[in-house]
Amino acid sequence: MRFWLLCGAALAGTMVADTASADTLREALLQAYNVNPTLTGARARQRAIDEGVPIAKAEARPLVDSDVTFQQNYRGISPFQDNGRSISAGATASYPIYAGGRIKNSIRAADTRVSAGQADLLATEGAVFTETVAAYMDVIRDVSIVELNQNQVKVLETNLQASRDRFDVGDLTRTDVAQSEARLSDARSRLTVAESTLTTSRENYRRLVGLLPGMLEPPPPLPTLPQTPNEAVRIALDNNANLKASEENAKAAGYDVRTARASRLPSLSASTGVSYTDYLGTLDNVTGSAAGLNPKDAFTDSFFGLRARMPLYQGGGPAARIRQAQALQGQALEQVIEVERLVIADARSAFGRYMAALETIESSQQAVAANRLALEGTRAENSVGTRNVLDVLNAEQELLNSQVLLVTARREAYVAGFALLNAMGQAEMRDLGLDGGTLYDPIVNYKRVRNKAWDWSDDPAPTTQATRTATPEEDPRAQGPVTPPSN
Repeated sequence: MRFWLLCGAALAGTMVADTASADTLREALLQAYNVNPTLTGARARQRAIDEGVPIAKAEARPLVDSDVTFQQNYRGISPFQDNGRSISAGATASYPIYAGGRIKNSIRAADTRVSAGQADLLATEGAVFTETVAAYMDVIRDVSIVELNQNQVKVLETNLQASRDRFDVGDLTRTDVAQSEARLSDARSRLTVAESTLTTSRENYRRLVGLLPGMLEPPPPLPTLPQTPNEAVRIALDNNANLKASEENAKAAGYDVRTARASRLPSLSASTGVSYTDYLGTLDNVTGSAAGLNPKDAFTDSFFGLRARMPLYQGGGPAARIRQAQALQGQALEQVIEVERLVIADARSAFGRYMAALETIESSQQAVAANRLALEGTRAENSVGTRNVLDVLNAEQELLNSQVLLVTARREAYVAGFALLNAMGQAEMRDLGLDGGTLYDPIVNYKRVRNKAWDWSDDPAPTTQATRTATPEEDPRAQGPVTPPSN
């Protein structure tokens, strides 16, 4: 759903921003996608889940061991009575031929958990993007509210000065001046609260995006959303990543039950090996033979064998592990129902919030227009003496309240609309069509590691991908190297 390619439409009224130096929602989402620690951490977690497949496959591969032993023998317990010495080396290889389905099902479970983890990663993307959109819109809303309150303070300061001038000439009473002073003090306190709220929103934006916001552009319009809650639920049940992840986890739990059952079944393995022992010229001492009776001091041996194992009784452990796996499978199945309920509730509630916000926008626009007209009329009537100062102050406050409500409703509509996209599984990076570099593809790492069979193919030491937001003035670690603790 490439709605980011649509033309951005400026929000009307108080939400218009200076676009010459503005940040965009696309840039904010790209920045969050690349350096948000929740996302980068989720990718690292998924890479760890990927390693479950080669770990499970290792059980199906040959196992090769080697050993070297040096041994000095003594007569009795005296270290001075040499009874010979030897050095031996050997290598053995074993291979599982049949394990009752344990290895096969553990590989299937690991593969299925990779699919679940990939769905979880998409869900994390959607959640982070929804948070980022909300933070972006919070900043736009709070900037607008601060500007409205700043304008209100200026208007009330002008009103107060006019009231004092009219009081000086006897046109108004002291009560009128006091009412203007009280309303100005209230407006200043409201401005302080609005500025504090804006600071909180800016810091929340920085927490998610990694940078403080500049002048933010209005967001692009949302795509066409479902017309009914039932349609939204249907799309969500088909596409929601959390639901897909829970279904895959339940499937993996079923493979775990089969893996546990294999512990009661027979197994067959093959092994082979070779060994070499050298008595270093002391074989006669080791065997107690007369000197010179053993012409050879070095021996080589090799073997090949099959080992079949049929467990008869294991103290009830296998049955307990099977029951445990079955209970965990039951929990996973119940989790599917729980997530399904949550998806339905999220889709319906987001749809309801979106529709309510749209209706609030329409009514608020009418209220702003009506209150602006009422204020103009009240001021005109006050100038001819048919309205008092308190009437003007009340009309100004009513206009401010309706403007704030309109700004808030626009924020609520956009955030609820994007939350509905997320609930429907349409708020991940692949859906948004953001241009700005190569997308992270978890399948690439999965294909890279799934068939690795070399013991020394570890990766480089990890480094952080997310960016820090602490400044040098705030972070004592930025003042110089930290001295390591002494041993």
